[in-house]
Formats: sequence, structure tokens, C-alpha cells
Amino acid sequence: MPGGLTAVDWTILLLYALGTVSLGYYYGRRQKTTREYFTGSGRMNPILIGFSMFATLLSTISYLAVPGEAISKGPGGLLNFLAYPFAFLIVAYAIIPVYMRSRVTSAYELLEERLGLGVRLLGSVLFLLVRLIWMSLLIYLSAKAMTVMMGVDPSWIPMVTLLTGLVAVLYTSLGGLRAVVITDTVQTLLMFGGACLAIGLVTWELGGLSWVPTGWQPHWDVQPLFSFDPGVRISMLGSIFYVFVLTVCTAGGDQTMVQRFMATRDARAARRAYLTHQIVNVVIIVSLWMVGFALLGFFQEFPGKLPAGVELTRNGDDVFPYYIAYLLPPGISGLVVSAMFAAAMSSIDSGVNSITAVVSRNFLARFGRLPESERGQTRIAKILAFVIGGLIVVGSSFLEQVPGNIWAVSNKTSSIFVAPIFGLFVFAFFVPFAKPLGVWVGTVLGVTAAALTAFSGPIFGMDPVTGEDPVSFMWVAPVALTVDLSAGTLISYWQHRRGQRKTAL
Repeated sequence: MPGGLTAVDWTILLLYALGTVSLGYYYGRRQKTTREYFTGSGRMNPILIGFSMFATLLSTISYLAVPGEAISKGPGGLLNFLAYPFAFLIVAYAIIPVYMRSRVTSAYELLEERLGLGVRLLGSVLFLLVRLIWMSLLIYLSAKAMTVMMGVDPSWIPMVTLLTGLVAVLYTSLGGLRAVVITDTVQTLLMFGGACLAIGLVTWELGGLSWVPTGWQPHWDVQPLFSFDPGVRISMLGSIFYVFVLTVCTAGGDQTMVQRFMATRDARAARRAYLTHQIVNVVIIVSLWMVGFALLGFFQEFPGKLPAGVELTRNGDDVFPYYIAYLLPPGISGLVVSAMFAAAMSSIDSGVNSITAVVSRNFLARFGRLPESERGQTRIAKILAFVIGGLIVVGSSFLEQVPGNIWAVSNKTSSIFVAPIFGLFVFAFFVPFAKPLGVWVGTVLGVTAAALTAFSGPIFGMDPVTGEDPVSFMWVAPVALTVDLSAGTLISYWQHRRGQRKTAL
């Protein structure tokens, strides 16, 4: 079957890449201070910031994983949005006010005030680990999907990885947060347009909405309301709780989110930005679930159009990229591929900018290693961005070793550190008797528990019946947070009481 991208598609993709780099160059020429580079001088539009928050967290991983999950596993994840109103209340009225009173460039600067330099550096290192791993994963999966659409051998993955990372790092390092936010907004609209195009074309080819599921497909997972069996991959209530924990932890401890709060004028504007993020997230993620259902209906109607070796029950992640490359008209393929390319770059740009801010403030500036002039500091930040981008490209070559579909892989690799990082801020802001030793012990145990949960299959052996991990990925963040806060609180309280007894004597 002839396929792959045509000259028209490549032209669209090239113009899009050149446009983003040009935008970064435009904003880079206007920057004079590191505050402008990292937070847009704290005066950015909250609606644009909300779009950028969404684009930061939704990447090519989600752009492929959500349709793939809908095709192969079923619609259980759609109920996850029930967690959003509860997460919003906590983030908007308990977390955002604390950050907006401080107005720091790096969130981890706040940890030193309460728990000392060691905990500040601990939070910074954990953030660097989670973002470097996550971005390496997304760039690898993006490149893997691009090779499918290009119709080339998987040996091209390193080259595609290099080009994707280069474009994102170029405009990010040149333009700073303002360029990132503007391009993120454009990329979000492009992602939504790509999903709508795919749904519209399938609907047109099938002559209507016959693809809409009217019953539970035989190959979909059994997804009970709740289960005490930790091996059940997804339960309805368990998945909602998982998303609630992960959403709050990400908003409350991830530099990419905190940095965007700081880019707004005040707590009210930050709340508007976060609400915008949640609304956009619901709209586009639901659209991507519809893409999965549409493709499932399409290939069930035309099974002969599936390539050899691809099955809906086992290869859901491969269906969307194949459909884009081989079954969309020329030009339309280019637009949808650009949307997927945008999804990758929107996460890389945000991660690179935030990592640069953390390294600059918590290591170089903290230990007096930055030039005194603002121009020199900005130049160092741009150099750092290039170096970080190179680390991401190199790291992406190791991620193919993680087993599972995209949805599970992304949760396994990114959730390990998210809850323990948030735990640092819980101790700093909400536990008055917290002690550095308790925080360190809680964090180490939380990360250990998260890793054992995430990789329970490779460590303890896969379930011989289902072939899945004996503990589902949806327990990674809840288990990590529970262990972290419990252990840290107990040890801190023991130290606190011990100190009181010594004082009394």
C-alpha cells in the first residue's frame, strides 16, 4: 500500500517548524532580564497561561496514548474528569495562594526557608529526574510514531529524535517562557484541530456516526467500579482517585506548573489560568477519546485496511499514526502530523525552560556561579537550554526498555517522583513540626514505594494469567504519597516531641 507523507505534507511540517523557531527568535530579541526569560515578567494573560499549562502536560504521549487506550482497553478513563472539580478546589484555594505570596522563579527556593538547603536541593534534583525521564520518553515515542508515518525503518528513530528535539530546544532557548506560552497556545489549537479532522473524516467515510460505541467491546478490559485486587489494571473509582492525586501533586510541586502561576499577576489570575487549563484539558482529551472510538469503528468496518501484524486488540497505539500516514488525504496528513509534532514540542519546550530555571536558581545562583549582569545570566540560561536538550535526546534511547502500552509506560515513568516532590511542599507549608530528617526519610521511602509499584512486573514477575504487572500503574502516585507523608510525619513528630522533652528538662 502506498503511504507515508507526501511532499505537500512535508512542506506543511517544515513551515510549521520554521514558524516556531522564528517566533522564538522574535521574542528572544526583546528579552533583557532573566525574570522576563523565565516568568514573562509576571504579567502574562491567564488564558494564554492556561493553554500553556495544558500543552505542557499533554504531549505526543497523550496524543497517541488516549486513542490507543480507547481502541484497545475501553472508555474507563473518561470518568477521570470527575476528579477535576475536587482537584481544582485544593489547587486554587490551598496551593496557589501560598505560591503567589512568594513570587519566586523556582518553586524549590521556598523549601530552603522552612526545611533547609538540603531539602531545597533534594526537591530540585527530583524535579530534574522526573522531567528528564518524562521528556526522554515522549521524544522517543514521538520519533517512533513518526517513523511509522514516514514509512521508514525503526533505525531512523535516533535521527527523528534529534530533529524533533533540535526544533523545540531552538525556539525555547531563544525566546524563553513568553515564546513557549505563545507557541503552546498555537500548538493546543493545532492539536484540537487535528483530532477534529480525524473524527470528521472517519464520520464522512462511514456515512455518519455509526462508529459511536453502543456497547462494551469484547476485547476491552474488564473495568469494575472498584476492586481490592491491586492487579486490576483500571477500576473506575481507583482511576478517579489516581487522577485526583496525580493532578494535585503535579500542580502543587512541578516547576512547569508553578512557573506558570508566577507568570500571572496575582492569585486570582493564577486561578483563572488553572481553570482554563482544566477546561481545555477536558475538551481536547475527550476529543482524543472520540478519535480512538472513531478509528475502532472505521477499522472494524474495513478490517482489510489494517496493515499486516497490527491488531486492534493488541496494537491500539499504532492505529492512529498508521491512519494519519496511509489513509488521510495529502495535506490533511501534514496538518495532523504537525499537530502531533506540536504535542511533542509543547512538552519539550516547557520542560527545558523549567529545568533551566531550576538549575539556574537552585544551583548556579544559590552558590554564586552566575555572572552579575542580567545579560550574562540570560546568556547562561540559553546555553543551559541547549545542553539540557542534548541530555533529553541521549536519554530517549534508553526508554524502549520499559514494557507496556503508551498509557501505562508514561504513567510508570513519570509518576515515580511526582508525589514525593509534592510531599516536600506539604511538609514545608502544612506540617508545622516537620523536620529535615523526617522529610528525607519520607521522600526516600516514597520514591522506593513508587518504583516498586511502577515496576512490580519486572521486579516480582508478571501475572501469568493476564500478562500484566501484579500491581496496576494507577497505584503508583497514591502509594508513594501515602508512604511519604506517613513516614515523614511520624519521624518528624518523634523528633519534635523529643525536642520538647529535652527543653522541658
